Amino acid sequence: MKLHDLRPAKGATHSKKRLGRGEASGKGGTSTKGNKGGQSRAGYSSKIAFEGGQMPIQRRVPKRGFKNINRVEYKVLNIGAIDELVEKYGLSEISVDTLYVNNLVAKTDLIKILGNGEIKTKINFQVNAVSASAKAAIEAAGGTVEIIK
Repeated sequence: MKLHDLRPAKGATHSKKRLGRGEASGKGGTSTKGNKGGQSRAGYSSKIAFEGGQMPIQRRVPKRGFKNINRVEYKVLNIGAIDELVEKYGLSEISVDTLYVNNLVAKTDLIKILGNGEIKTKINFQVNAVSASAKAAIEAAGGTVEIIK
């Protein structure tokens, strides 16, 4: 076998349809596009989500509610998990910077401490928000809470 003998396997390739090359080709006249209408014209492109004239799904499905543009999203940290974090990462205080350095939150995240669980270690917090029950539990354990903006 030589290079000039190489060819694709039988049935692997197909010849291109030659459209609009006269009636004798069997693909002349309308070039397999049917008669008239936008789809037979040059430059036609259907609208996004066009369903052939049927009512599109984005209009059939009812809309509910809204998205509040003033919502503030917090990364939540329960006081029950604080003792584990202090042990595991050797934290002396809980702040956005110390949590960021240990890859626990992103730089721009807002931190809120919630009061689920118990805290045994005395630790200082510098966070964006704290619940009343969490603040009481932290201060009972001897820690302090500073709210930062």
